[in-house]
Amino acid sequence: MRSLWIALLTGALAVFHAGSALAVEVRSAILRVDYPVLAPISRYDLTPEDNGFAGATLAQEDNQTTGQFLGHTYEVDTVAVPPDEADAALDALLADGHTIITLMANDEDTLRLADRAGDGVLILNAQARGVPLRDDQCRANMIHIAPSHAMMADTVAQFAIWKKWPRWFLIHGSNPEDRALADAYRRAATKFGAQIVEEREFEDTGGSRRTDTGHVLVQRQIPVFSQNAEDHQIVITADQSDVFAPYVPFHLWTPRPTMGSSGLRPVTIHGAHEAWGATQFQRRFEELTRRYVREEDYQAWLALRVIGEAVTRTSSNEVATLRDYILSDQFELAAFKGVAVTFRDWNGQLRQPVLLYDGRITVSVSPQDGFLHQTSPLDTLGLDRPESSCTAFN
Repeated sequence: MRSLWIALLTGALAVFHAGSALAVEVRSAILRVDYPVLAPISRYDLTPEDNGFAGATLAQEDNQTTGQFLGHTYEVDTVAVPPDEADAALDALLADGHTIITLMANDEDTLRLADRAGDGVLILNAQARGVPLRDDQCRANMIHIAPSHAMMADTVAQFAIWKKWPRWFLIHGSNPEDRALADAYRRAATKFGAQIVEEREFEDTGGSRRTDTGHVLVQRQIPVFSQNAEDHQIVITADQSDVFAPYVPFHLWTPRPTMGSSGLRPVTIHGAHEAWGATQFQRRFEELTRRYVREEDYQAWLALRVIGEAVTRTSSNEVATLRDYILSDQFELAAFKGVAVTFRDWNGQLRQPVLLYDGRITVSVSPQDGFLHQTSPLDTLGLDRPESSCTAFN
């Protein structure tokens, strides 16, 4: 009996030491760039101080739950800075030894910071949605968690075509980001066989949107702006700046469904999403934060969970090893979307379904039934391999 206990103890010690040999310490950071913005049109849209960071905290808990059984430990630093301090903040993170950094910034800053980080650093883009970042401006050291404008526009387009609403009236803002989103809708219309029968630009004249463009003024302005449009079935709004789109429903000259930046909107998540096990995610997030989840939270959560899953499968914290695994056919991650999410190995974009949200419920989810693809229906959203000019991943 005594020899049996000695054998069991020896075996247990061997397992312990083997596990210790695989111990991995994972240090990552989230760098959030906070831009000056006007107050949102609605108080419901006020940005919380922990925007994005709250999702990272929840992901940290999820990663630690698995990591404690494998000898893996996780540490996440969160940094929020104004635009003019972003470069210095990145330099400080790099000097501190961080090689895995999640960025929450606009397109221009995301590209510049990725270049500044250089080789040997893995950048996870959790906010910038510009198509060029996934196309001719792609970078080998950057993967994209946030969907592109093209993915969001294709989400809307597929639903519109499925509903047999091919005639669109496109209203877009006057800022560069609005025009970029409008480009994505033009591309989506061509891709799926819709027709943009007319376009109009709503000029952003600045000022306080709550007082200068409140409901009394808009109730008179939007109908006049939208009258005499070519015959159409839906109105598509492209308003990344959030200047006019929320006022469009119910104020049109001709009553039509509104989609895009107002009405039925494409989102990565929303606080009422409960399908595919999302209820437990929502409850844990709300218990942690005492608020509803925002897209920025979910995208930061996804970024850290991508890293956690890759570390679990590879038992490594080396950037090259993690990147190779993340872009491989072996990688997949449950994300409360009904199917596992994966990455496109030609431009580093995360494949994922996109929800269509009306402000209260999930109305639909794209890709829609009937939109087929030789590899994955998810590749019907955004730049497919033949459409992408990205060569950094070759």
